[in-house]
Amino acid sequence: MIEKERVLSELDHILEVIHSDELTEEQKETVTKETVAYFDKYISPGWLKYRKSVSTNAAVVEWKDYGAYCTGLYGEEFIDCLGGFGIYTCGHRNEEIIDAVKAQLNHQALHSQELLDPLRGYLAKAVSDITPGDLEKCFFTNGGAEAVEMALKLARIATGGKWFISTVKAFHGKSMGAISMGGKGSYRIPYTPMVQQVQHVEYGMAEDIRKAINNLQAVGESVAAVILEPIQGEAGIIIPPEGYLKEVRKICDETGVALIFDEIQTGMGRTGAMFRCETEEVVPDILTFGKAFGGGIMPITGIICRPHMWTEELVENPWLLGSPTFGGNPLACSAALATIRYMLKHDIPGQCKAKGDYLKKGLSKLWEKYPAVIQEVRGTGLMLAVEFFNDEIGYSVSKGMFKRRVLTAGTLVNSKCVRFEPAAVISFEDLDRVVNRMDEALADTQKEFQLS
Repeated sequence: MIEKERVLSELDHILEVIHSDELTEEQKETVTKETVAYFDKYISPGWLKYRKSVSTNAAVVEWKDYGAYCTGLYGEEFIDCLGGFGIYTCGHRNEEIIDAVKAQLNHQALHSQELLDPLRGYLAKAVSDITPGDLEKCFFTNGGAEAVEMALKLARIATGGKWFISTVKAFHGKSMGAISMGGKGSYRIPYTPMVQQVQHVEYGMAEDIRKAINNLQAVGESVAAVILEPIQGEAGIIIPPEGYLKEVRKICDETGVALIFDEIQTGMGRTGAMFRCETEEVVPDILTFGKAFGGGIMPITGIICRPHMWTEELVENPWLLGSPTFGGNPLACSAALATIRYMLKHDIPGQCKAKGDYLKKGLSKLWEKYPAVIQEVRGTGLMLAVEFFNDEIGYSVSKGMFKRRVLTAGTLVNSKCVRFEPAAVISFEDLDRVVNRMDEALADTQKEFQLS
């Protein structure tokens, strides 16, 4: 450890920044310089380079956020169409949700791990109430990948099966089990061998799932679960053919295999329904949820399953599935409870549908105007993608949007796509501004690459 007094002095400096509503110009300059230096030295030299839309001459250090906006240290106001990869469905710093968290913080922050924390029970009931069918038993976690890990473990415990069927271009997180299900080679290769009993099939082709299960069972292998995103998010907002989810449900029922829907990104109103699987009236055996579940205020994710999945083995040993220290903590649960109330009270799924239809119409007109730049516009609700003909065009448009104070980013598995996942509280006027600024960015990109 370096000199203690020096460490204390530096900590005093940053805590003073945290407690300040406004910073002096000198403080802003210092914080910006130190943030860039510390990211480069202590986090990763590649992080600043990776963020293509922001890799301009001047770094923007985020400082405040509210509603549909992020604001930089110097007051740079961005319309946020990235939405933290989908966490800000209720908006940035939603006051109703913050109030609940502050109230909870006034009497308890974390739980004892032994006594019964009431909010976890209330939240589990609320989740059961808003999810389809007979989904009932909840388990709360901290991040999306952790929720997927619990879903995979539960499927093996409940079915006794070993194999999993996933899809090409799927994204389920980057922990070892979750990334084993993932469908992008560059994310998987550095960690092989991973979970070995995984077979990937083409997304949207139910018959491929049937063949994979039948072939494995024919040679004496047991299959625990099929895991799917109802819409593939990081693959570029890929919507499967109508009836696909229903057919997969039928296949799983016929073969005795559990069905896992990963609704971490598609759930909580984002696609125009509280959960995407409701649009096909399909109930999975296990459903994962997260991102917007904490209202953009607290990190909380989890799984919910049908009663038959919660076997006697789990009843006898509640710690068997997992024991995350911070999973389902009181502060996170208070945020999630307030989030569910806010979404129901203000019809967030309905807002996502109406505003998503409006934004998609505007983006589609740009597709007609710039057919040499845009390859496709797709998606539903406020989970939309614009796909370009190559990665570099996508990077150029993202930079152009950043220059015009609109935050966007590519999808992790398909970087030709720029996602649009703004908050449901965004105004129609701001959606018009997004489309107009996108028009200007596309014109610049068309000229830069001499496209016609």
